[in-house]
Amino acid sequence: MQQRAAIWILGAFWTSLFFEVEAITGLIPINLHLCKLSGQAQLRAHSLPHNHILYVLLESKPSYDHTSHPLSLDSLTHCQRENIKGTIVNMDNRFNEVFPSFNPLNIEFSSSSHLIDVFPSYFSFHSFIKHSDNNLEDHSNQLNNIAIMFLLNHLHTLIISDAGIKNNIATSITHIYIRDRPIIKTIHHMANITSTEAKLFAIRCSINQTINLLGISKIIIITDSIHAAKKIFDLVIYLFQIHSAVISKKLRKIFLANNDNSIAFWKCPS
Repeated sequence: MQQRAAIWILGAFWTSLFFEVEAITGLIPINLHLCKLSGQAQLRAHSLPHNHILYVLLESKPSYDHTSHPLSLDSLTHCQRENIKGTIVNMDNRFNEVFPSFNPLNIEFSSSSHLIDVFPSYFSFHSFIKHSDNNLEDHSNQLNNIAIMFLLNHLHTLIISDAGIKNNIATSITHIYIRDRPIIKTIHHMANITSTEAKLFAIRCSINQTINLLGISKIIIITDSIHAAKKIFDLVIYLFQIHSAVISKKLRKIFLANNDNSIAFWKCPS
C-alpha cells in the first residue's frame, strides 16, 4: 500500500526501488509510523486525572496517591508480568520514560515574582561569539582574570558546570571552588533527557549546593551553555520549567539575603 502511494506521488516506474522512492517522497516507514501512533496513544493517559482507573492499574509511583488495587501491575508476580502483554503494560513502560517538565502555575512564574523584574541588577550574562583567534584569546584571558579574582576572596565561589550526552546517557558534572580549594564535585548520569535539560540540571545542582555554604556573596558559573542558563529567567512557557522554578527559588533566597549578593554566568568556548 505504501509503495503504491509513494510511486503514485512521484510518478515513478513500478520497478523503482521502494526504499529509494520512500526516501524521496519523505514518507516515514509504516512500522515506525505505527510505533509513533502507539506511543502517542499510550502517552495520552498522562492527561487523565490521577484518580482515573488506569492509574490504579499501573505500577505504584510515589507521585500518585492511591491504594494498591488487586489487579494493578505491581500486584502481579514476575512470571505473570513476563507473560502478560497489553496496553496497560506498554503504557506503564512508557510512563517510565516521561518526566514532568512544564510548571507554568508555579508562583516563581507569576507576574509579580519574575526574577528579571524584581532583581534585574543581581545577575548578568557574558556570552562569547568567536570572530577571530584574537577574540578567543581575549575572552580566555578575561575568564582567567575573573577566576583568579574570585579565588582570592573567600566570600566568592567559582562553579564550573558542563553536561553532555553519549549513547543516550547524559552526564552532568560540576566543580565548586572557594579560594583555591575544590569544595564539591558532583557527577550525575541520566537517561532519556536532552542536552539542554542536562545542562540546566547541572546548574540547578551547583546553585543548590552553593547556597548551603555560609557567607557566600557572589557566584560565578562558567558553562558552555549560556542559552540554558538564560532559560532560568525566561518568562514564557517552555520545557524544563520544573528545573527553572527550583533555581529561581534558590536565587531569590540568595538575593534577598543581602543586596550585594549576585550571580554571573560566563560562556566557556567548547
